[in-house]
Amino acid sequence: MDRRAEFNRWKAQCLSKADLSRKGSVDEDVAELVQLLNGREQFFTTSSCAGRIILLEASISGLDVQKQNCCWLLVTHKPCIKEDVIVALKKANGDTVLKFEPFVLHVQCRQLQDAQILHSVAIDSGFRNSGITVGKRGKTMLAVRSTHGLEVPLCHKGKLMVTEEYIDFLLKIANQKMEENKKRIERFYNCLQHALEREAITNSHPKGKVNEKNNSYSHKKKRNREKARGKCITEENDKELEKDDPDISVLIFPEDY
Repeated sequence: MDRRAEFNRWKAQCLSKADLSRKGSVDEDVAELVQLLNGREQFFTTSSCAGRIILLEASISGLDVQKQNCCWLLVTHKPCIKEDVIVALKKANGDTVLKFEPFVLHVQCRQLQDAQILHSVAIDSGFRNSGITVGKRGKTMLAVRSTHGLEVPLCHKGKLMVTEEYIDFLLKIANQKMEENKKRIERFYNCLQHALEREAITNSHPKGKVNEKNNSYSHKKKRNREKARGKCITEENDKELEKDDPDISVLIFPEDY
């Protein structure tokens, strides 16, 4: 079985499986993005989360919260208000942590070149901690991640360690991060559409040299399209994203990974 056929078989098998997430379905804010990727023959998604605010009761080991052995007191993919957190905290008897977890997406790619295109789009959209892994038999995955999360302990052994005013302050920050998260997802979707369009145009040309006249026309058409639609990310936004997400991680592992 050739690589293309093997990838198509694997894709069909994975997409036919039941959604095992807590919610049991794709989050509304990433549904179009997931559909766009799964509609292309060179990609399919294996997991996604649009971003969420959660309140966990768990044992805290160092700086990490172990989700596997914890109680989810509150989870929302929308902006959260103080009253919801206060009500949820009344159920707590142990250590409680408020978290904002940004958008995350895992995409299997048919080949490394496809992953590199997607990775470039993710970086330009503000997901500066995205990375590529190449595993056994050349299986290539892109993880789209961001670093603008938030994690703050609120209770210890059931006792609230902060004021309600401080909780309100934290939620304002978390909600702002949620809004920025949504903007990055929208940028990612729009930039991905444009990248796939460009790839389709490139692949439609026969191999060999492109006619100089046609090439000039393509560049002119591209410039006009960019003026009409606007750039996927502005210079000002790029500076803001660099402040928020200074690290760019590109990880490529060997075949025996």
